[in-house]
Amino acid sequence: MRKLLAILVISCWATLAYAQKADLQKADLVVTNAKIVTLDGASTIAQAIAVREGRIVAVGGNDAMDSLIGPATRRVDAGGRTIIPGLIDSHIHAVRAGLTYATEVNWIGAKTIGEAMDRLRQAAKARPESWIIVAGCWSELQFAEKRRPTLAEVLSAVPDNPAYIQLFYSSLLMTPKAQQALGISADQLPAGITTERAASGDTTGWFNGSIVSISALFDRLPRPNFDENVAGTRQFFTELNRLGITGIVDPGGFSIYPGHYAALQKLWREKSLSVRVAFSLFAQNVGAEFKEYKTLTPFLPMGFGDDMLRFNGIGERITGAMYNNNAPDAAAKAKFLEIVRWAAKQGLTVTIHWQEDKSVHELLDLYEEVNKETPIAPLRWSIAHLDNTTSETLLRMKALGIGWTMQDAMYLGGDRIVAQAGEAARHLPPIGTALRMGVHVGAGTDAHRVASYNPFVALQWMLDGKTVGGLSTRGPDETPSREEALRLYTVGSAWFCFDETRRGTLETGKLADFAVLDRDFMSVPVEQIGATASVLTVVGGRVVYAADGFASFK
Repeated sequence: MRKLLAILVISCWATLAYAQKADLQKADLVVTNAKIVTLDGASTIAQAIAVREGRIVAVGGNDAMDSLIGPATRRVDAGGRTIIPGLIDSHIHAVRAGLTYATEVNWIGAKTIGEAMDRLRQAAKARPESWIIVAGCWSELQFAEKRRPTLAEVLSAVPDNPAYIQLFYSSLLMTPKAQQALGISADQLPAGITTERAASGDTTGWFNGSIVSISALFDRLPRPNFDENVAGTRQFFTELNRLGITGIVDPGGFSIYPGHYAALQKLWREKSLSVRVAFSLFAQNVGAEFKEYKTLTPFLPMGFGDDMLRFNGIGERITGAMYNNNAPDAAAKAKFLEIVRWAAKQGLTVTIHWQEDKSVHELLDLYEEVNKETPIAPLRWSIAHLDNTTSETLLRMKALGIGWTMQDAMYLGGDRIVAQAGEAARHLPPIGTALRMGVHVGAGTDAHRVASYNPFVALQWMLDGKTVGGLSTRGPDETPSREEALRLYTVGSAWFCFDETRRGTLETGKLADFAVLDRDFMSVPVEQIGATASVLTVVGGRVVYAADGFASFK
C-alpha cells in the first residue's frame, strides 16, 4: 500500500513538473494573420510570430503557433497588416534631441509658413513668455511659399516670447527679445556669426554662421531642467516608437556633455527605455580631446552596458582640427593619428563626420597607417555622411572593413546640392554602387537639427530620390529596391553596433523587435511611404507603442 502511494505521489509530481515545463515553453506573445517581412536570407514572408522572454521563438504560418499558445499568452490578430523588423537609425543625435523635445517647437511636416507660425503660437500659449526654440529639421522648400519666414511674421505669432529659429547649421533668426536676452545686436555678435541685411541695408533678423559658431551660440540658450530632460527623452523615444524605430546608434554631437546623459541613464535604470541605444563619445574640448577620451573611457569600456544601453566607442568629432577640414596640416593629422592609433589598441569603435570625397584620402591614409599595426576591420569603424563618395573611396573602405552610415541629407538639402553638382547629383549618394561592392551600409537621418527623424521619409527618399521640394535627383543605378532599403535601415544599421546577428531580421532566436505598420511598405505607392506609421511597436517582446485598434495592448 505504501509502495502504491509512493508511486502515485511520484506520478503526480512528474505530471505537475511536466505541466509546468510545458507551460514555461508557451509564448508570452503571439501575433497572427500578418504579412511578416522577415528579411532572412531567403526573403521569407511569414504569417505569424511568437515571442518568449524577449526573443523570437517561432516564425511561420498561423497554425504553427497553436502549440505555443497558453493561458497567459497575449494574442494579437494583425488583421493582415505588414510587420517589419524594428528600424534602427545608424546615425541620429537622439539623446541630445530628447533633452529639449518637451520644450522645443518642430516644423516637421508643416506645409506652409502659416502652419509653422501656428505651431509657434501654440507653444507660446502653453508657455507664456518662455523661450520659443526651433532647433532645425526644416527647409524653406517644404513650405508652399518656398521661402523662410520673416522676422515680422515670427513677431506677429510670438510678440511676447524670445524666439530662436535655426535653419540647418547655416542660418538662424533671433527676435529682438532673444537678442536682448543673449546680449547680441547687429554690431555685437559672437565670433563666426554675421548679420544678414536686406538690399536697403536694414537688418532682417536673420544671421549666418557655421556649424561651430552656431553650435556655440546654441549653447548660450537656456537649457531645460532635469525633469524636462527626462520628460523630453521619454516623449521623443515614444515618438520614435510611433515610427517603428526600436534602435539607434547615436554619435553624440555638439552641445551634449557627460552630464547630459543623466536623463537617458535614469530611464535605463528604471528599465523604461523604449529604444535600444548605442552611443559614442563626441569630443567637446577642442585641443584637449585626447585627455577627454583618456579621462572618460576607463569608466566606459567598449561595449559597456546591456541590450538597451551600450557604449559604442568614440566620434563623430575625434579632433576639432580634423572636423570639416578638407586640408588638414601635418600637425592636425599627427594629433588625429595619435588618438585613432590609441583607440584601435583600446579596441574602440570610431565613427567620424566626413563630407567631401575630394579630401577623404587624408583620412583613409591615416586609417591605413593604423591598420598596419592594429587591424581595424574587427572594430567596425565608420564614416558618416560622404554623399559624394566614389568607387575608389568605397574600395579603400571595403579593404579596411570601414562602414558607411548614409543619411537622407539630400531630402531637405538636395536642391542646393543639385545646383552645385549638376548631373553628378544623379549619383548622390551612391547607394547602389556601395551595395554592389559589398560595403557595409547603414541608413539613418542625422536628425534632429539638420533633418527629420522620420525613417519612412528617409526610406521614401531612398526609393524615389526626390527632395522635399519635389526635385528628382538620384538615378536608377544608385536606387535600392524596397527590400534593400529596408535592410539598410535594419540589419544594415545593426552592424555598426555589433548586433547584426541579434536583431535586424525576424528569425528564431533573435531579439523580438518589430513594428506592425498601418500600410504595406512593400506594395503601397512610393509617394505614400513617407506617411507610414506603426500601430504596434515591440522591443524585446514588450509593447512600447500601440495605437488605433491595438491601443489595448499597451
